Amino acid sequence: MITLLVKLFVKNPEDVRNPKVREHYGIVCGVFGIFLNILLFSFKYLVGTISGSIAITADAFNNLSDAGSSIVSIIGFKMAGQKPDMKHPFGHGRIEYLSGLIVSAAIVVMGYEILKDSVLKILHPEEIIFSYLTPVVLTVSIAVKIYMAFYNKRIGKKIDSSALLATSQDSLSDTVSTLAVLLSTVVFYFFNVNLDGYCGIFVGLWIIVAGIKSANETISPLLGQAPTKEFVKSVEEIVTSYKEIIGIHDLIVHDYGPGRVMISLHAEVSNKGDINELHDVIDLAEARLRNELNCHAVIHMDPIEVGNPITDELKSIVKETAKKIDSNISIHDFRVVRGTTHTNLIFDALVPFSVKLSDEEVVQEIQKEVLKVRPNHFCVVTVDRDYIGN
Repeated sequence: MITLLVKLFVKNPEDVRNPKVREHYGIVCGVFGIFLNILLFSFKYLVGTISGSIAITADAFNNLSDAGSSIVSIIGFKMAGQKPDMKHPFGHGRIEYLSGLIVSAAIVVMGYEILKDSVLKILHPEEIIFSYLTPVVLTVSIAVKIYMAFYNKRIGKKIDSSALLATSQDSLSDTVSTLAVLLSTVVFYFFNVNLDGYCGIFVGLWIIVAGIKSANETISPLLGQAPTKEFVKSVEEIVTSYKEIIGIHDLIVHDYGPGRVMISLHAEVSNKGDINELHDVIDLAEARLRNELNCHAVIHMDPIEVGNPITDELKSIVKETAKKIDSNISIHDFRVVRGTTHTNLIFDALVPFSVKLSDEEVVQEIQKEVLKVRPNHFCVVTVDRDYIGN
């Protein structure tokens, strides 16, 4: 069904890096989700009212909150798809994350209300009236929620949407909670044991946990999380595919929402190359990053000395020294300035956040080890932190 809707309402469905295409995907999934959740709410509320089951009624309102969440998601996708303007030159993509945060808050509140009603149900139990319609409705609900989890996850991965992936996780949580309600109904029918209030507590707690988890997933990109390893690898492969570019470092990724990414990096080139030719290569690399990864790229050109055996040997010594401190520390922008009494080794050390030493301690350790093998060689180090994670 969702495949048919995508064919009908999403133009150029494979162009998932296009903000408008992402917006249409989000709207289609959201509207279809609203329809299914309202349908489930209507049937569950009817069965819950007839049977007097707080667990079934709670599960029904959980579906209603999911419908409300889908409305917020649609609004989020619609607003996130707006073009950049004077006040927001980087676009409105992060609104999608904010809408996800609002949805998460609504889920937590709904879980709290269910939890409160369930405790009252335990303190003041009421008789449950069994209906054969109950297990049928609950079983259908489980099947529908599994289907919703499947298509939201598939499309969420396709368009890289944290909102749809969170919706998929929420649908799986609903499946577990509805299964618990079904089991309590079966237990009541066969053993005449009323677990309704306790089951409602389980459902409420499950919903709260799902809401908190969903909130964490939307807060991370708002705070500024590290890019994925796949994205970093793609950037490295594109830039270093040019023979003139020896290596890259200082990659920084700024995420202003899905489809609105800005990156900056330093590309190492030979200091013997023609400046105009190297500039053309850098322009080509920036254009490929823009076209293939849909990101705005700024590349700083770093000329380095290539082919000098003495410089290469000293650089190798410094690299090995840094790796003794931590295998993830890397060296770049290496230069040698020779004098009559001593030699300065000038370079940057890229230190991941996992290294517990302070910047000063890292420099001291490198300097101490270098002096052991090369007296009168002093390190002038600039410590950089790794913004792409490990």
